[in-house]
Amino acid sequence: MSDTIEHVKCLIIGSGPAGYTAAIYAARAEMKPVMYQGLQPGGQLTITNDVENYPGYPDGINGPSMMIDFQKQAERFGTDVRFGLITKVDFTGPVHKIWVDDKIEVTADSIIISTGAAAKWLGLESEERLNGFGVSACAVCDGFFYKGQDVVVVGAGDTAAEEATYLSKLCRKVTMLVRKDEFRASKIMVDRVLNTENIEVLFNHETKEVLGENAVEGVLAVNTKTGDEVKIESTGFFVAIGHKPNTDIFKTWLDMDNVGYLKVTPGTSNTNIRGVFASGDAADKVYRQAVTAAGTGCMAALDAERYLSEIGKH
Repeated sequence: MSDTIEHVKCLIIGSGPAGYTAAIYAARAEMKPVMYQGLQPGGQLTITNDVENYPGYPDGINGPSMMIDFQKQAERFGTDVRFGLITKVDFTGPVHKIWVDDKIEVTADSIIISTGAAAKWLGLESEERLNGFGVSACAVCDGFFYKGQDVVVVGAGDTAAEEATYLSKLCRKVTMLVRKDEFRASKIMVDRVLNTENIEVLFNHETKEVLGENAVEGVLAVNTKTGDEVKIESTGFFVAIGHKPNTDIFKTWLDMDNVGYLKVTPGTSNTNIRGVFASGDAADKVYRQAVTAAGTGCMAALDAERYLSEIGKH
């Protein structure tokens, strides 16, 4: 039973670069956006220490501070930013319904989804403890900090192969840990890895422990066939076993691929349901960068504004 029913013109589900950018554009266009931040206000950047590749921050900035800046800018133009997790949606009619924390019902003329995606982790205590201190899930974001150093990449698919190849151009040596005796990556990516001089692949190896007290100092790996352990000296540990988009609540409503990334009409943020728009990492399995997420957040707000004008609600 709903405690409250409220109607809004533009509802933004999730925060982070996509959500906050959508909010800035929507608020400036007098769409009176309401944002529910979700479980992780600010998204993945709140667990990122240094961001050096976002334009406008010449000296770099840490992720949480950057997201506070984004939020302040969205609020400055009148975005109503709220804590709360969307637990259920109903996109049956032209007015869309959502429920916050299983109790508050909100209806909306337009909805912008920016729920992001979460990196998959190995589940080690040491990996969690050193996250942001040498442990990363994004080579493009953090590879620069390991220039000329030795790093380890875990994974066997295209993502791992891409990360290792990218890091090989920056780092002295890249060691790949592949749990089985072969890659899952496409042939072209495997060939690229095997033909890169400073990438060493250890097949049948998995991570037992990330070593180091306050920062990564090495990795303890174990041979899955023999049980033998090997210590690999490294200052960076990159987990590349995939991402999971935070889109489960939209499963029966929106078109998505087999992993859960939302499908949009190319060149737009339009989903298969009119008035519902997708932005950021929830719909992007290719780039997954803060700057691209912000760009699609802008697109979603502009698409939502056009839609509201079309239906006479703006």
